[in-house]
Amino acid sequence: MTNLDLYAKAEHLLGIEEATEALYDLYRSELDEYNVKTLLDVGCGRGGFMQRMISDGVTCKGVDLSAVMVKECQAQGLDAECIDVKEIEGKFDAVVSIFDVLNFMDKEALVAFLETIADKLNDEGIFIADINTLYGFSDVAEGTMSSESENEFLSVDAVFENNELHTRFTLFEKNDDGNYTKHQDTIVQYFHKIQTFQNLSGLKLVEKQTFSLYDTEDKTLLIFKRR
Repeated sequence: MTNLDLYAKAEHLLGIEEATEALYDLYRSELDEYNVKTLLDVGCGRGGFMQRMISDGVTCKGVDLSAVMVKECQAQGLDAECIDVKEIEGKFDAVVSIFDVLNFMDKEALVAFLETIADKLNDEGIFIADINTLYGFSDVAEGTMSSESENEFLSVDAVFENNELHTRFTLFEKNDDGNYTKHQDTIVQYFHKIQTFQNLSGLKLVEKQTFSLYDTEDKTLLIFKRR
């Protein structure tokens, strides 16, 4: 099991449903300003945002590096694949990466990713993503938490140092025999300064807005146009 698949198995214990829905609303309202007919959701998760956009008449495709997430999308009849975005063919009116997707890449990987996104956009295409602010990492994401259900127990321990957040997930799942299976892995996220997004060859940062998702100004929404 990859660390992203472990996250997928534990996500329902994290209590992020309300925050996720708030982000979906924000992205949807931003996209309302554009004539979007086709959309690529990079890091599509379980497909909740694609379902919303499909209901608005948009043709959607999703990619996610978690096979667990993609399998759930496909079970709902959504067009989703567990592949790298570089392998996607065609171009789209809009690309989105919702809920920290960019934070999972270091600077080098991020710049390469953003250039790939530019190649996937039609002329006048738009790319929208969100990142954690420094406050979002140091004062919101850092810390410990635990959660449990009837057959599961999750412990999360997050430490933010040197602009990196290391989050260790420990999940215990109860088996049919009454014993527990332990899954444990660490996910690393990276803080990115706005300057990183201002000198890209393929994308132009046209708007940024800091907003409060969990706490005071813990997130920044970034809107790009293809150059």
